[in-house]
Amino acid sequence: MPRDKRYNLRHFLHALRQAGEIVDIYHEVDPHLELAEIHRRVSAAEGPALFFHRVKGSSFPVVTNLFGSARRVELAFPERPEQVIARLIQLAHEDFPPTPRKLWKNRNTLLKLLNIGTKMRRAGPILESVQSPPDLDSLPMTKSWPLDGGDFITLPLVYTEPPDGGPPNLGMYRIQRYNKRQTGLHFQIQKGGGFHYARAEALGQPLPVSIFVGGPPALILSAITPLPENVSELLLCGLLQGKKLERCRSEHTPHPLISECEFALVGEAKPHIRREEGPFGDHYGYYSWKHDFPVFDCKALYHRKDAIYPATVVGKPIQEDFYIGDYLQKLLSPLFPMVMPGVKDLWSYGETGFHALSAAIVTERYYRECMASAFRILGEGQLSLTKFLLLTDQAVDLRNFKSLLTCVLERFQPETDLFVFANLSLDTLDYTGPELNKGSRGVMLGVGEKKRDLPQSYQGGLPPSITKLAPYSPGCLVLEGAADIERLLTFNGFENWPLLILVDSVDKTLKNNASFLWTLFTRFEPAADIHAKSALYRHHVTYRGPVLIDARMKPSYPEEVLCDLPTAKQVSENWNRYFPDGMEMGDSHAGHVS
Repeated sequence: MPRDKRYNLRHFLHALRQAGEIVDIYHEVDPHLELAEIHRRVSAAEGPALFFHRVKGSSFPVVTNLFGSARRVELAFPERPEQVIARLIQLAHEDFPPTPRKLWKNRNTLLKLLNIGTKMRRAGPILESVQSPPDLDSLPMTKSWPLDGGDFITLPLVYTEPPDGGPPNLGMYRIQRYNKRQTGLHFQIQKGGGFHYARAEALGQPLPVSIFVGGPPALILSAITPLPENVSELLLCGLLQGKKLERCRSEHTPHPLISECEFALVGEAKPHIRREEGPFGDHYGYYSWKHDFPVFDCKALYHRKDAIYPATVVGKPIQEDFYIGDYLQKLLSPLFPMVMPGVKDLWSYGETGFHALSAAIVTERYYRECMASAFRILGEGQLSLTKFLLLTDQAVDLRNFKSLLTCVLERFQPETDLFVFANLSLDTLDYTGPELNKGSRGVMLGVGEKKRDLPQSYQGGLPPSITKLAPYSPGCLVLEGAADIERLLTFNGFENWPLLILVDSVDKTLKNNASFLWTLFTRFEPAADIHAKSALYRHHVTYRGPVLIDARMKPSYPEEVLCDLPTAKQVSENWNRYFPDGMEMGDSHAGHVS
């Protein structure tokens, strides 16, 4: 076992055991709902990774919650790649042009660049066993939520190459099992695999596809890193793990296989063939609906002899993907000022599903320079799917949303500082827009000198049909009820509150900061749900405060993900069988449905 290295899943599991960060479960569990509910309750209690040794219907064990804490994410990357990337960026800025003395002084950092790339081997552990034809029913794919359309691979690493040449892509697109030999391919907009398939389809060709499961931690992180379209994720993997990624050839696919993965499904996606995929309880905390997506035809299933199947559970934040996303932002933050001049700091909020809300500290050296930064952010890769963007030029901790919002509202002028851009794309998994992949963007500015003192408490009476209200932060008032929005905008008593939020439940919304962010930013779309008294001036909509955001559930929205009562009861009754040595039981975040 390499010391302090994480070249495959086994090395990572060994490190977790040494750190006391994994628990074994020997009681048999069902991958249909039961396993996911156990995971959610342990995750809610901020518990360890889970190794399920006996999974009904499969000979393969399952491990989950691998990255379910900041500590475990750090254990996955002992090479501290965030420090290496920060130092490389610093060298590019401060030590340019390079001199022999500077290069020698920083030789240890520069040598890390030799790890970028891949290395071919004659053989690898992934070739130890092969099923051809494959039996995908042998894999312990999980069903996480009662309304899910089937069983899914939830940590897939989907590898594709452009049919007419160019860098390959490695992405994480969910995979629904249809039968022993077919799955769905959930290619979303703005994803490289989808671009490759579209090109192959235009040429009338099938697209070879390889789906890896159980790779090195660095490979999993690389697959979800928002790299430019022409930069391969495999290059980043070597830098993250401190060693070139090893690959080997097989007889069933033109793609090299990743040697240290646990499983590899190889096959192709034929052109012009679609099948319904979903529903699926997704990371926004709601179900994504059924939609037609390409179909993967599996030709062979490779796996290690004693393969371990990793899985995760997504749902209402905060879940495992929250910690991965936060680490990824820390990793990439030194790059932001380089690729987006004028952007000093940038943060996307995992409590909202990441794409729903971002904020940035920007430079404002001349009038509206901040909007140049806004356009850069909204034009940069996956950041272009950001639904709402807050900008300030003040030194504020973006991770502290209350402080950020207070800073912005102290400077915000609704007549000039709110922009809504309609008729744009929207994240495939965000259903607040009028149609799939369609929606709008909002930008709110809070730059320059402080313009107002914000109210901290509300002393007036309740407007008609408002049953409860309470402040979230200075200047931001949360309202509950079925009131007429136009009457709320003219109600005496709200004139000093620049921002009003209309919700279904004040108590649930203000339970904690994560609940506020999730409720607000997953339940409104800027073009449909931002309201204010307005007029048109020089082709700009000028608003007069207060600005109201309608964050109530709408009839068109999909259902919130909830555990079903039979599964909840089963897990509660078996808890001591799963954990005979004791384990705190969390509340699973979401309640239950009958």
